[in-house]
Amino acid sequence: MNDPLGEPAITRLREILGSGGLRTTVADRWAYSYDNSRRQRLPGAVAVPATQEQVRDIVNVCRDYGIPVCARGLGTGTAGAAVPPQDGLVISSEAMTGISIDAANRVAVVQPGATNGAVQRAAARHGFFWPPDPTSADYSTIGGNLACNAAGPRAVKYGTPRENTLGLRAVSGAGDELRTGCYTTKGVVGYDLTRLIIGSEGTLAIVTEATLKLTPLPEQVRVIRLLFDSVVDAAAAVSRLMAQPVVPRALEFADSGALDLIRAYSAAAIAPTARAMLMVEAEGSARSVDDNVAALIEAAGGSGLIEARAATSDAEGAELWRARKALSPALRTIAPKKINEDVVVPVSEMASFIGHLGELSARYDIPIVCFGHAGNGNIHVNLLIDPDNQKQMTGAQACLQEVFAAVIERRGTLSGEHGIGYDKKEFVGIEIEPATLALMRRIKAQFDPDGILNPGKLFPSQDDSATAKAK
Repeated sequence: MNDPLGEPAITRLREILGSGGLRTTVADRWAYSYDNSRRQRLPGAVAVPATQEQVRDIVNVCRDYGIPVCARGLGTGTAGAAVPPQDGLVISSEAMTGISIDAANRVAVVQPGATNGAVQRAAARHGFFWPPDPTSADYSTIGGNLACNAAGPRAVKYGTPRENTLGLRAVSGAGDELRTGCYTTKGVVGYDLTRLIIGSEGTLAIVTEATLKLTPLPEQVRVIRLLFDSVVDAAAAVSRLMAQPVVPRALEFADSGALDLIRAYSAAAIAPTARAMLMVEAEGSARSVDDNVAALIEAAGGSGLIEARAATSDAEGAELWRARKALSPALRTIAPKKINEDVVVPVSEMASFIGHLGELSARYDIPIVCFGHAGNGNIHVNLLIDPDNQKQMTGAQACLQEVFAAVIERRGTLSGEHGIGYDKKEFVGIEIEPATLALMRRIKAQFDPDGILNPGKLFPSQDDSATAKAK
C-alpha cells in the first residue's frame, strides 16, 4: 500500500493504537475529510485513541515525522476548523465518550467525544444541566464545543463554555500532558490556561478530558414569542429586555427574510404583517415564573410590537421553538452557496447594525437573512448567493467585507461561536492588531513548537507560521 504518512510512521501508530485503532483505507478516511463548512481534504490516516496516553504517544510520533494533525469530534463546525490537512492525520475523539457526574460538587468530568446532548441527559438525571447548548447539541461533541467556545441560546444568561469549564486535561503539540484549572469554582493559582485552550480550535493542545461546572435545572421554563412589524423595533426591544432585572434564559432573533422561510418551510402560524420575531425563555420557580414572564413582556412592549404570546405548556413551548429551529435546514435548502457568518455587536448597537445590513442588501442586490442569539448581540448573517448570478458572485466578498467593517466600527467581533478555522482567517487582522497577533503566534509556538496542530487555521496566511516541519 502506498500510504501517504509513510510506513515507518504507520507502523508506530499501529503499535500505539492496536487493531482497529488506525484507519487507512480511502473509504474510512473519506468520512473524516470534511466538516459542515463544505470544505474537504482527504487525510492520510485516522487515529482513534481511547486514552490520554495514546493521544500523547500519537502526537510524539507526529512530531518525529513532521505529520500535521487535526483533532476532530463529529465535524459539525461551519468554519472549516475540523477539515484536516491534506494527507495529514486526524485524531478522532469518537472512542473517548466517558461521562461522570459528581452531583455533590455540581461537576461533570467528561471525555471530548461525548456529545453535548449525552452530557445534558446525564446531568439531568441528577437535577443539573451544562449551560452551553448549541443547536447541534445532539450531534456535536464536548471537545468540539470547547474548541470553538460554542455556546447557543442559554449563553445570554449563563455564559459560554469558558465560563462553565473548571479545568482540562490535554496534550500539547510538544507532546506534554497538561492539567489546567481546578476542580473547584474558585482558584487563582497560575495562569488561566483553561480559558486559553478553549476557543483555540485545536491549535494549542488536544483536549482529552474536561471538568464542567453544572447548574441546577430550573423548576419551570416558559417560552414567549414576540412579533414586531419592523426589524429595527425588534432590535430596540432587545436592548430594553437586556436592561431590566429579569435576565431571559434565551433571547433569539429572526428578521423578515427568516420569517418568510419559516412560513414556507414550517406549519408555524405567524401573522403576515410580522417582519421580525423574538423568541424568549423565562425561568423560575412555580411562584416566580409568571412574574418573570410578565416583566419580560412589559419590557418588550413599545413601538412595533404586534403580538406577545406566552406558551402555557411545555408542548406549546416546543411548538413555538420548532419554527425557529426550521431556519437552518430551510436556508441550506434554498441557498446551498450561502455565506454564513456569526458576528457579534454590543446589544445597544443591534438596531443600527441590522439597519445597515438592509442597506448593504439593497446596494449589492444580495438577499441577507439574519437570525441568532440576540441577547448577546450574536447575529447569524446569511448572504444568499445565487451561483448563476454573476453580479452577486462578484459582489459577495465586497459585501462581506463591509459587513465585517460595520461590526468592527460598532466595537463588535467577527465570530461569536463558529470560530475562525479556514473561512475567516484572512479577516482576523481587521480585528486584532499586529502586536497582539505576534504575541498569539509566540504562544502558539510555546504550545506547539513544530507547528503540527491544526496548521493553516486561525491566523491570516501572511502571519501563519504553523506549518508542519519535516524531520
